[in-house]
This record gives sequence, C-alpha cells and structure tokens, in this order.
Amino acid sequence: MFSNLRAPLLATVLFAVLAPASVLAQSSAAPPRSYLLRPARVFDGTTARPHTGWVVLVTGERIAAAGPAQGVKAPEGTEVIDLPGATLLPGLIEGHSHLFLHPYNEASWNDQVLKESLALRVARATNHAKAALLAGFTTTRDLGTEGAGDADVGLKQAIDQGIIPGPRMLVTTRALVATGSYAPKGFAAEWAVPQGAEEADGVDGLVRAVRGQMGRGADWIKVYGDYRWGPRGEELPTFSLEEMRLIVETARSGGRPVAVHASTPEGMRRAVLAGAESIEHGDGGTPEVWKLMAQRGVFLCPTLAASDAQLQYRGWKRGVDPEPEPLKKKHAGLKAALAAGVPLCMGGDSGVYAHGDNAREMELLVALGVTPAQALQAATSGNARMLHREDRLGQVKAGFLADLVAVEGDPTQDISAVRKVRLVLKGGTPYRR
Repeated sequence: MFSNLRAPLLATVLFAVLAPASVLAQSSAAPPRSYLLRPARVFDGTTARPHTGWVVLVTGERIAAAGPAQGVKAPEGTEVIDLPGATLLPGLIEGHSHLFLHPYNEASWNDQVLKESLALRVARATNHAKAALLAGFTTTRDLGTEGAGDADVGLKQAIDQGIIPGPRMLVTTRALVATGSYAPKGFAAEWAVPQGAEEADGVDGLVRAVRGQMGRGADWIKVYGDYRWGPRGEELPTFSLEEMRLIVETARSGGRPVAVHASTPEGMRRAVLAGAESIEHGDGGTPEVWKLMAQRGVFLCPTLAASDAQLQYRGWKRGVDPEPEPLKKKHAGLKAALAAGVPLCMGGDSGVYAHGDNAREMELLVALGVTPAQALQAATSGNARMLHREDRLGQVKAGFLADLVAVEGDPTQDISAVRKVRLVLKGGTPYRR
C-alpha cells in the first residue's frame, strides 16, 4: 500500500503522463499558447491564388492575425514554426463520411451491419476519426451510422471532450428511410432484420422520428429520397413530396438542415422542392433538376470516390479498362451541374473506401476539369458555408478557429500535394508536426 503522502503524488504523475493534451491544457491556468506559422505560401480558402510572404499567428484556439509578415507582431513567448516550401491552408472539411463503415473490399455493407458488434464498430470508428484528422480533415459531416444506432453522437462527444483525437463532427445518427425501401434485404418475412437506418412514414411517424433524432443529438437530418426498391431492383423515389416537406419543416423547426440521398431525377426534384440543402450522389440529374438546384442554392455532393472505389472492387481497372457507363453518366452529370451553377460540396462517401484517403475525391474532381483551387475552395470555405459554419471555419482569417493544415508544395497547382501533410492544428492544438 502507498502512504497517504505518496498516493496523491503518484496520481499527479499518472495524470500528467496519461491525460490527453487538451485535458492538461484545460487543467492549467497558464495563458493561451501562441504559434507563429511561417509557410512559403497561404491559401486562405477563398482566393484562387495563394498569398506569398504571409504569416499566421495563432493564439489559443483562434487565428489572431493573418497577413504580410511585416504587419503581424507576435507576443513574447510565441513559438515560431517555420514551414519552408509548404502551403498553409484552412483545415479541410469532409462533406460526406461514414466513420462507422470501413472499405467494402474488407467486408460488405451487409456483413458490417449484421455481423459486426457495436463495440467493434465504435473501436474502428475511433481509428477512422484519427486517420481523417491526421490527413488534414479537421471537420466532417458524418451522414449516418449505417446500423450503429446513435453511436456517432458519443463519438463526437469523445472528440469534443479531448478523450480521442478526431475531426469536428456534425452527425445525423441513423438517417431516415421509407418502410420497406432500405436494407439489408433477402431474408424470410418472419424475421425482423436490423436495418441500416430508421424506418418511418406518414405524418405522425415522420415527425416523431425527426424529433427523436434531433433529441438524441443529430446536427443534420439525413433522408434516403430514393433507393433500389423497384420491382426489378431499379431505383425509385421513396417519400412523397408531402412527406419530404414534412421532414424538412420538422427539422427546420429544430434548427437542423436536411441532406437527401437521391440519384433519380424525381427523387432529386422532390428533395429540392421540399427544401433540402444538399443532394448526395445525384447520378441521374437532368438539366431541369440542375437549374432548380442552382436557383435554390442546393449543394451537390457527387461522391465520385465512392463510385470509383466500388467499381474497382468489382474488378474494373482505372486507366486500363474502358470507363463504365454508370461512371460516364455520373461524370457528365457533374459537369452539367457545375455549368448550371450548382454549388459543389467536396464529399467522397469515405467509409466505402479508407478514411484518411479523403483527398481521393478532390483528385477525381480535378481529373474531371475542376481546377485545383476550386476543389480546395469546395473543401474549405464552400463546405463551411454548406454547414452554416462560414463565420468560424474554412478560411485563414483573423477570428476564425485555428483549424490549419500545412502541406508540402502548392496544392493550387498540383492537388495531390494535399496528401503531403506536414502540420495539422485543430482549435490551435497541434495534432501532427
């Protein structure tokens, strides 16, 4: 047994060794720490060209100053971080992730939902969150736990409390599906098979489901506006326009935006008319739908990387085999949407492919003709605007949260530079140096 004198001393030593950096910071009364970042260039999140000769001063969790070096005075005790050859940019924002999924070439969606325990999936998600953060993605909109209930709320809380490292999370819990439309499928009718989302229909059912998800911590409401449930397995709309409007109205009453999974023209049309703020996938968009989305400022999250990954899992070899027709259609639709003025969400549906490989979506966007600067704007200030966080995220600007990433080279010229991460700060705390 330790003496009464030694036990508190041991507890103090163990706390200092084992406690997360954020907890230690909170326990100290010391003034907030300052860093002066001196990169070769700064991409501020809004302009097409990076600024040269700029420095960025971080104090506590915020950016205290950003601009030409001669105009920024650092307080005494500031740590200077030189980043020669590097570009400093706002923390990247993933617009469509599933931290509770892992790549489908490791385990099918059905097997993950039906055979992996909740404890296992939470353990995986913990690692996925860390991988995304270290890859420079300091914020993510996670669009459904896919069978893991409301565990995303707990994961978000663990990150916010400094228990585990990870990006800022905006969560949707279980997502909403029309009864009978979603999956897993193929089981005998007498068995109640766990679903990958929450089934609800009609006025009472939908209002109760939306309010329940908000009450359990959802930041957004995710809806499956169409799915592969036609008599021949074809994609068809699920909720009626009236039901979709009810979902949006109920969510807005609780201050939550709505994201809709939709790939059919009618499913997309209903979602936009109902007031959805983003369309996920959008493979079957038409000129009429793109025009409607542009008029109403509805974001398109094309999830190119997920489609690309799934085709490769089935044997397609990029750059060797001809491009499959579904991919041609998706790519043509994206180009038409952008030409029509539809705002672009940078979101790849990570989870279908590896977390930490989030830059894959930006690379595919650039391969289709989006400029590197436009892809970076979508992943920073654009996604911040979609998330209603444009007053604190997505820009290198005084007063904004110090979510900052430094990468080797110039990603406005070569988008693959975003993979060469040298520094990650989230809320002024370094996670990668």
